[in-house]
Amino acid sequence: MALGERRPAPNRKMTIAERYELDPLSRRSGGMGEVWFGHDKRLDRRVAVKFIRVDRLPDGRPDDELTKRFVRESRITAGLEHPGVPNVYDCGSLGDDLYLVMQLIDGCSLSDLLDEIREDGEIPVAWAAAIAAQVCSVLSAAHARSLVHRDLKPGNLMLCADGTVKVLDFGVAAALSSTETRLTRTGIALGTPEYMAPEQAAAGIVGPRTDLYSLAVVLDEMLAKDNQFKGDTALASMRNHTDREPRALRGRRPDVPEGLERLVLRMLAKNPEDRPASAGEVYAGLLEFCADLPPFPGYVDLATPYPTRMYAKIVGRAEPPGPTTSGRERDAPAPAEVADARKRAEKLRTASRFGEAAEVLSELLQAGAATFVARRPEMIEVRIELADVLFLGGDYRRAAPLFRELAADLTTAKGPSDDLVLRCRLMEAHCHAVIGETDLALAQFRRLLDDERELGVDEERILELRRQIGLLELGTGNRAAARRTLTGLLPDLEGRYGAHHPNVVKVREMLRDLGAER
Repeated sequence: MALGERRPAPNRKMTIAERYELDPLSRRSGGMGEVWFGHDKRLDRRVAVKFIRVDRLPDGRPDDELTKRFVRESRITAGLEHPGVPNVYDCGSLGDDLYLVMQLIDGCSLSDLLDEIREDGEIPVAWAAAIAAQVCSVLSAAHARSLVHRDLKPGNLMLCADGTVKVLDFGVAAALSSTETRLTRTGIALGTPEYMAPEQAAAGIVGPRTDLYSLAVVLDEMLAKDNQFKGDTALASMRNHTDREPRALRGRRPDVPEGLERLVLRMLAKNPEDRPASAGEVYAGLLEFCADLPPFPGYVDLATPYPTRMYAKIVGRAEPPGPTTSGRERDAPAPAEVADARKRAEKLRTASRFGEAAEVLSELLQAGAATFVARRPEMIEVRIELADVLFLGGDYRRAAPLFRELAADLTTAKGPSDDLVLRCRLMEAHCHAVIGETDLALAQFRRLLDDERELGVDEERILELRRQIGLLELGTGNRAAARRTLTGLLPDLEGRYGAHHPNVVKVREMLRDLGAER
């Protein structure tokens, strides 16, 4: 296929990248693009090819930055390596479109299952809990890598005949949002309104607990056969999530255990901080409700001894490993060794191979683990490079403590007003915001704002901090605080950038939604 050619026509058989032959009758529309079934001619296997719709920039040029993000997110997703996530085989671009080549899953989407069940029948309580528990297993692995799904819904969950669940479209929403969007958002909220957490609907803020809320909406729908937050329009659905208190399950399905009802209501809390702390906690809470799985004819085949169930039964008996001892510390690395490692890491970073770059820098730091070595100027630079590459690679949980330690050591060496100290503090706050630790992030942003005001730093940095604080306040459901912050911010933004700047327009829209007249 020639460069610049569009997706294949619906009834036209085409091959992309001289390798993937697409079935013209398999085209399926999705929320962000289309999915085609195809055949990998090189490895002789069936695949699914997802095309991502990409809008052009206002001047008509393609969005090259989005392509880079897409490749980055594809690599992060491919590195997830969980049996509940389809394997990512390849990614690329076709004209103005981006595509992912993935493992083809043979199963029933939860949306199709719900459509069929609504007509006659219901999902057994144990199977609803088991499906949600498997999703929690996937989320635990993803959240540990600071990867948030952002768009959990029945259409992105598939139940296979062996009883396993596959979570689809990891990384797609994140790829279509900017780096800034991953922190606090300036554009539209990505996701599906009927399943969108309040902080995502109100301010575009996402974190691990955002996924837990969306999963709770799905679990509630599996048990009650209807989405209690669905409105007549997308906006109505989003407002239902932000404003409507969730209904308890047992009033709609009496056989739901009281403990499961309580768990779902906790997951549906408006404030992310009031939800369970992690997917692992939800998983543990679901286990008792799926201990005995009944027959589920038409969807799960219990009669066939699937190898996946045989495999899982043995793995489930494995005990956690005992404590291990670390190896002997090496002497401090020589300057030439440091320089060589940094060059290799920079090449990997330039190629967006962030995980490999982090490994190179981590090994270098382990070689100079002594505190006095870690504080040498050249090792400080290595630590900054490692924190940055972890952030770029989406590993925010590892990046946050590195930025915190750097800020402390740099404060000792350079003083609290040094620009690098302030940057490290800002980056740590961003990390906590992304992974859903919004209370901590807000406290850090506010302290940083006070300090930067006292230091008299650039006005643009002050305005951006105030904007981020307002968005986080809105995302946590503190509408009164958000209204105060954004009301005070708007005239300052207008004075600096003019009435038509995107940030000004967005703040004005949010204030209108908050009931503040401007």
